[in-house]
Amino acid sequence: MKLQLIRNATLKLDYGGHTVLVDPFLGPKHSLPSFAGRSPNPTVELPIDIDTILAGVELVIISHLHEDHLDDTAKERVPKSVPMFCQPGDEETIRAAGFSDVTPLSGKASWQGLTLTRRDGSHGLGPVVQDMGPVIGFSLEAKGEPTLYWAGDTVFYPPVETTIRETRPDIIVTHSCAARWNGDLIVMDAEQTIKVCEMAKIGIVIAAHMEALDHATLSRSELRAAADAHGIPLTKLVIPDDGEVLTLIPPVV
Repeated sequence: MKLQLIRNATLKLDYGGHTVLVDPFLGPKHSLPSFAGRSPNPTVELPIDIDTILAGVELVIISHLHEDHLDDTAKERVPKSVPMFCQPGDEETIRAAGFSDVTPLSGKASWQGLTLTRRDGSHGLGPVVQDMGPVIGFSLEAKGEPTLYWAGDTVFYPPVETTIRETRPDIIVTHSCAARWNGDLIVMDAEQTIKVCEMAKIGIVIAAHMEALDHATLSRSELRAAADAHGIPLTKLVIPDDGEVLTLIPPVV
């Protein structure tokens, strides 16, 4: 398995003999308005060109319809015939953008040897959830590959804890920039990411969705410092740079 962090939540996975793109956010720097009054978004450019990002992509997964997970540039540039999975309720909006093969992920689904399982997420807790709307995460499995749990735009709350405890994934991807909306935490912060690391007894945690949006309140270096203070080694918590490619293999059992 190869995992490339493109920017923000956007990942490109080589997995089970296929190439999967997650939450394409492909617009140039400052193509979206500010979320927190600090800067237009995204705050950084893509690390590689869009043609290279889209090269070989066979499947796209869309966790929700916030613009930093599916923006206008992605709607224009991603091939309209590529198969897509999305959270239930978003399929008609995605089809209206011209995509022809859109399947809501309501439970477990199979696609060319890959198994996807929908996972619950909460984009914050309390009243802010109404503002953020529903989101999903997913698990991904294939023969000979490490199991992947992509938590998505969620805080650490009981369903996330249950998924980690019951499925014991080899790889967990968290969104760990401590983004806030009107003061409320809407993705994981350092403390919550460290809790995930402490639960991930056999796996590694990859912290994404960092240093790309103006409502983020935690940097990569600050997360690394917090992890160091809790004795979380570099091999347990990986904090990739935009564009970085990680090669991940199943654990020996």
